[in-house]
Amino acid sequence: MKNPTSIQEIVKQELCTGCGICVSESPSSLKMQWNEYGFLTPHQIGDNINDNAIRVCPFNPSPDDEVKDEDKLADIYLKGATNYDPKVGRFENTYVGYSNEYREVASSGGLATYIFKKLLEDRIVDYLFIVKEVEGTYKYQFFNQVNDIIKISKTRYIPVSLEELFLKINEVDGKVAVSGVACFIKAIRLKQYYNPELKLKIPFLVGIICGGLKSKFFTDYLAQNSGINEAYSKQEYRIKDKKSLSSDYSFGAYDEKNNFHQMKMNTVGDMWGTGLFKSNACDFCTDVLTELADVSLGDAWLEEYRNEGLGNSVVVTRSKLADQIVRKGIRNGSLCVTEISKEKIIASQASSFIHRQDAIDFRIKTRKFKNKLVPSIRRRNLKSISLPFKLVQLQRQRTRKMSLTTWRQLKDHKKFKISMKYDLKLLILLTKINHKLRKRII
Repeated sequence: MKNPTSIQEIVKQELCTGCGICVSESPSSLKMQWNEYGFLTPHQIGDNINDNAIRVCPFNPSPDDEVKDEDKLADIYLKGATNYDPKVGRFENTYVGYSNEYREVASSGGLATYIFKKLLEDRIVDYLFIVKEVEGTYKYQFFNQVNDIIKISKTRYIPVSLEELFLKINEVDGKVAVSGVACFIKAIRLKQYYNPELKLKIPFLVGIICGGLKSKFFTDYLAQNSGINEAYSKQEYRIKDKKSLSSDYSFGAYDEKNNFHQMKMNTVGDMWGTGLFKSNACDFCTDVLTELADVSLGDAWLEEYRNEGLGNSVVVTRSKLADQIVRKGIRNGSLCVTEISKEKIIASQASSFIHRQDAIDFRIKTRKFKNKLVPSIRRRNLKSISLPFKLVQLQRQRTRKMSLTTWRQLKDHKKFKISMKYDLKLLILLTKINHKLRKRII
């Protein structure tokens, strides 16, 4: 590894998404804790941090050449995949649809819950390491109760960490499947590269397509908007309305008196395109479709499915085992899933590709101008963007950072809206101008 950077410097320069795998390389010196902006990050608790901690970091600026980016790692772990696309990565097939059993109770089309069930039911693994409820909130846990699979069927937009995975995995008898967003999956692959025996211990990874990791402040803000001004618990982020659009979902949570409060997410405006409460490190990830997982799952944000309030999943199978699971489900009627083109998969996440890949070169240049660390980025993703889009990027970065500092100071949703009003209006204006000019060029 060339010119190694310390984990402390990664955290200091806001390039950490809280995966927690560095802790497994130096457990006596590092521990995941909440920081002042509502993110889980590694904190130093001992004198000497193992130099190997940085090598499993997905945002390492100076990785070993063999694992320097997602393409190199895919060559190692998915070399048997039949197909390849520069945006999709290595893959077997691409699908869209839903699980007949889990669509109503799970996120998107319920494909993740179905696959989790089959992994346990068919004894492909003995345990799942997935996010589930723990004392009113959510964290990663080992899970093997196939009859209670519905308990892990919802999306959770709150910081969680893989810290305990490699601290406890040797105590677990059997194989483990893990779910995670792109940077978490990459960190697991890095850990497996330096510890090859873990490829057998963790034979299957489920990738959750992600629009950016949110601070705990995001949930605090939503809870207040729903009418909870004190502690909350058992929050739900994707309550579906089967009579409405797939994007018209609600947030809900319980207050201290066990009353459930619910609100439509459209009442708080665009929480994703604006970058509100988002981790800075997410702006330096170009892996839109979790390219290193065995199977990648996400929302089918496509016009032809927008009227289906119960939702649909897009599916990218990357290993032959993953493809077998999906195809078997189609044959036996468990899945209402059809093959679609890779272009449709890309279109389903179009906004994410435009932001995360098309504009990455500009964000790198602005960061280098400030003399800050930059993660190892695939050169093939580097391209020029227009001046209007550059202005959108600058304002989006400002809005993201301001949302965190403002909430930390105010912790009041009404005052927050007032304080953020003009920056959000400017971002919306710049975005509209950019869209109009881009359409003229096209």
